[in-house]
Amino acid sequence: MADKNERPIKVMAENRKARFNYAIEDTIEAGIALTGTEVKSIRNGKSTIAESYADSKDGEIWLINATIPEYLQGNRFNHEPKRPRKLLLHRRQINKLMGAVDREGMTLIPLKLYFNERGRAKLQLAVAKGKKLHDKRESEKKRDWSREKGRLLRARG
Repeated sequence: MADKNERPIKVMAENRKARFNYAIEDTIEAGIALTGTEVKSIRNGKSTIAESYADSKDGEIWLINATIPEYLQGNRFNHEPKRPRKLLLHRRQINKLMGAVDREGMTLIPLKLYFNERGRAKLQLAVAKGKKLHDKRESEKKRDWSREKGRLLRARG
């Protein structure tokens, strides 16, 4: 009975370069504190999180440098496109993320911005470590080999 009102997950923005530039250690789902015009603008599908990151400030985690363009019908109540946005996490999750960033030299990278089944805006956040140039070359070789292997298997029948 509950399944008729449920909506599928709709990905609105994705950071496709993150898996190439960073070694992903752990992922976590976080809510975002947004205004009404920001939600409407995200639903239009024009937002980008490619050059954004998350940072801790005063015991809270903030999404920095994410671009959510102004909503066209928003008039004077519109939002600032690149303002910092607060991520909604439990205290234990915040402490875990801040500890990983401080101790191990990790970075908080957003992977996906999406609306979940209940229509809430969520951000998939990854604890990641930056890859060196030789690591990037290695992952590119693996990707090329898997693509070539698929072609060979398809050609064989």
